[in-house]
Amino acid sequence: MAKKVNPLTNTQVKQAKPKDKIYKLSDGDGLQLRIMPNGTKQWLLDYFKPFTKKRTSLSLGAYPEVSILEARKKRVASRELLAKDIAPKEYKDDQHREQLLLASHTLKSVAEDWFAIKKTTIADVTAKSLWRKFENHVFPKLGHRPIEK
Repeated sequence: MAKKVNPLTNTQVKQAKPKDKIYKLSDGDGLQLRIMPNGTKQWLLDYFKPFTKKRTSLSLGAYPEVSILEARKKRVASRELLAKDIAPKEYKDDQHREQLLLASHTLKSVAEDWFAIKKTTIADVTAKSLWRKFENHVFPKLGHRPIEK
């Protein structure tokens, strides 16, 4: 039978003092506050992966940047993903990779790819003039923007 855990209070979280070893305070349903010997506090969610059934932990952020209420909301969101057989850690990593890909796909990078093809069909003088116009007028204001925007 599972052990009944009383949820943490804001006071308990604030007053948790570091010890000589890492220790955890449980909030229930897999949410834990890990207190390091140097005094930092980290929210963790322990769960079993959907298909391999291996135990793993997901970091939800550091306290006080992530409050106890925010950590509980993240726990609920992660539990919803687990109910759909999606591992929260892999989902978070996929979202991060997708954001990096979108951010790296800028107007300048697309223009460079386009220009590599275009300069083979036009004269060198025209190509240099065209690229100079991009560098002087377009890239300073719009070159860093993601192409989706």
